[in-house]
Amino acid sequence: MSDFFQELAIAMTAGLLRGSVYALVALGIVLVYRASGIFNFAQAEFGTTGLFAAYAALELWGWSYPLAFAFGMGAAITMGLLTERLVIHPLRNSSKVTLLVGTAGVALAAIGLQFWLFNETLIMTMPRISEKYFVTPWGAQVTSQALIAAGVLVVVAIALAMFFRSPSGLAIQAAQQEPVAAELVGISVRRVSMMTWGIAAALGGLAGILTGPILSFTAAFLSFGAFAALLPGFMAAVLAGMRSMPGAVAGGLLVGFIEQLGSLSLLSDTVPGAGAAMLFVFLLAALLIRPQGILTRGAAVAA
Repeated sequence: MSDFFQELAIAMTAGLLRGSVYALVALGIVLVYRASGIFNFAQAEFGTTGLFAAYAALELWGWSYPLAFAFGMGAAITMGLLTERLVIHPLRNSSKVTLLVGTAGVALAAIGLQFWLFNETLIMTMPRISEKYFVTPWGAQVTSQALIAAGVLVVVAIALAMFFRSPSGLAIQAAQQEPVAAELVGISVRRVSMMTWGIAAALGGLAGILTGPILSFTAAFLSFGAFAALLPGFMAAVLAGMRSMPGAVAGGLLVGFIEQLGSLSLLSDTVPGAGAAMLFVFLLAALLIRPQGILTRGAAVAA
């Protein structure tokens, strides 16, 4: 029994660290949806693009880590702003389905560009900020890189909570709820849209650059690759009712925990793909019991 609890504690630790990345992706998805009602399927590719840019600056061009990090974040943010200007803004009067397909097209274009520039068979490893690791009392090995990712999530969550109480954060909510009235009181809906996509892309960039050193990566790393965070990120966002920032953080951590429960030998030895199955069962049960999302007040959000 002690072995089981030790294995459970190790799985929970891994779930916390993996869930931190899911939460960063979910925060970006929720932010865009709150501001424009758009399901952003390019969110994970903002992160992968930032990761490849940081890798190129660090390993190919010999830049320092801070400069490479800044360059990767700049690349992710630039991609987000270009997506808003070249895809979302021209299609602003189209249906939500058209906009969804537009973001999926951006993701596919980014993946194709990554394959073209870096070779589809090449697997790379981003150097870690720190090579140190710690062993918990229950035997889980935790790297400094993973702890940094979890710490960044905490800082970002607090910063976003404060941001949405600021005039700029209130402007985003006003522009989404009443765009005409917002324009009448001097709020630029166009500028708010650009700011929203820039922040969402920055969140994706953080998820990619902080995760790249943990696993080897190739194109579509955060979408369909070794650390596929897009679907878990959307699950976390749905658990948040597509609107709650605290709910996105809690949802990301929950998804990480449940996914890692499937790795327990008691389940994985008897049920192949137990983690994925448990995730979908939990999501269905959560939506049936609380369709408006965790930590969300009011009625359910229409898709």
